[in-house]
Amino acid sequence: MNLAALKERLDLYEKLMRLDKPIGILLLLWPTLWALWIASEGRPHWLLVWIFVLGTVLMRSAGCVINDYADRDFDLHVERTKERPLAARKVSTREALMLAAVLVICAAVLILPLSKRVWLLAAVALFLAASYPFTKRFFAIPQAYLGVAFGFGIPMAFAALLDEVPPLGWILLLANVFWAVAYDTEYAMVDRDDDVRIGIRTSALTFGRFDVAAVMLCYAATLAILGWVGWELRYGAWYFGGLFVAAAIAGYHYTLIRGRERMKCFKAFLHNNWLGAAVFAGLVAELNLRRWLA
Repeated sequence: MNLAALKERLDLYEKLMRLDKPIGILLLLWPTLWALWIASEGRPHWLLVWIFVLGTVLMRSAGCVINDYADRDFDLHVERTKERPLAARKVSTREALMLAAVLVICAAVLILPLSKRVWLLAAVALFLAASYPFTKRFFAIPQAYLGVAFGFGIPMAFAALLDEVPPLGWILLLANVFWAVAYDTEYAMVDRDDDVRIGIRTSALTFGRFDVAAVMLCYAATLAILGWVGWELRYGAWYFGGLFVAAAIAGYHYTLIRGRERMKCFKAFLHNNWLGAAVFAGLVAELNLRRWLA
């Protein structure tokens, strides 16, 4: 294979892993970072942070490959996805499965220094990532399943630091489920017409004319749960300030999605990166202030 052909192949693999669209990595990463900072009281070891950051990149990439493998015949009929490498038959199914396997093996090697409890949770996370694409065939709100899959870095982070997952960790995962339903419903609103035609189940279709209200209620539930977490941990103004900024961002999303215009809904989905970042910034500021005043 000459250099030009190799570069073309690598470009296709990059698109298959969605490395050219990092929003998915960020939406997985923010909740994981929330958990790492909460569990460590703001002082996670830098090596542990890098393990989880790289693990997030690898597992999100593997999840995208598996998702495109499962949806390759559906994606062909959706305007936004018909040029994906598997749908366009530019990458073979064998190549895709081999790529997914390599990514999963690399992620597994990363967590070898961690506890057996983390390994067990990682196996569950792999099952969730691999099975999520198939839930769109029968589950009315597959976005809720996605929220568990996208948030499983939360219990893994607690297990890595505390060798257990306290109730707070599972409650934080619940907050992520509501957040994922909110942002992925915005994403599903973009493809609503195509999904009706090909028979895919999504929350946007399940909620119907109440889709906007459902998104906003899910944002409210996310912020309420995060507020309860802060209350339980006796966090102060900086943390709740971060939640206030996140609430303002959610309010801005309402202005984007209320007209149900495709591109504005997609913009709202992408903008969720800033909501996750706002929560994390407030958390870091709160924990740093606590340490300085201790």
